Amino acid sequence: MGVDQIEIDVHLTKDDRVVVIHDTSVDRTTDGHGYVSDFSLDEIKDLDAGEGERIPILEEVIKLTKGRAILQIELKGLDVEEETVKIVEKYDALYGVVLTSFRHKAVKNVKKINPIIETGILFVCQPVDVVQLANSAHADAIHPNINYVDKEMINQARLHDLKVRVWNADDEKTLSKMISLGVDAIGTNRPDILLRMLNRN
Repeated sequence: MGVDQIEIDVHLTKDDRVVVIHDTSVDRTTDGHGYVSDFSLDEIKDLDAGEGERIPILEEVIKLTKGRAILQIELKGLDVEEETVKIVEKYDALYGVVLTSFRHKAVKNVKKINPIIETGILFVCQPVDVVQLANSAHADAIHPNINYVDKEMINQARLHDLKVRVWNADDEKTLSKMISLGVDAIGTNRPDILLRMLNRN
C-alpha cells in the first residue's frame, strides 16, 4: 500500500520469547484460551490465528519489514523490553524501529539498555507538561491519542525536539485535522484513505 511505518504489539511467552499479538490473552484472536505469558513459544505456535495463520515472533516481523518500513513496536507485555532490544540489536534494526509503551518506565528502561534506539511514550490524556512527561522517560517522541492532541502540545514538543506521532485517526475529517496540525506520523486503521489524502495535497 505504500505505508512507511507499521505498528505492532509484543508480549513475552513463559519461555521469554517475544511474540507479536495485541491482547494479553490469546482468546479473542486465536482458537486458544489463556494468557500469552502462560504459553511456551511452541504452544503459541500451535494456535490458529485464523485460516491457519500463526502468531509470529518478533524476528519474523523484523525480517519482513526491515528496509521497507519503520516498525513501531509497542511494549505491551510486562518486562518485554530487554528481550525486544536484544532482537533489534541482533537483526541490526536499531535505526528501523521505534519502541513505545503506555508503561513509561519500560520506555526509560529501553534507553538504559541501548540509548541509540528511538522511543516514544503513549498516553491518553492532556498532560500539564508534555515535555516533562517525555523527558522523565528519556523519550524521543510523544504518541498522544488523537482526542487529546492540540497545537499547544505540538508546539511544546517541537521546542524540545520531540517528534509527535498520533493515533488512531480513521475518517477523513479527523485525518485532515491531524495533517493540518503538522504531526510527524498518523496511526490509522485506514491507510488507504490517508495515503489518498496525502497524494491529493
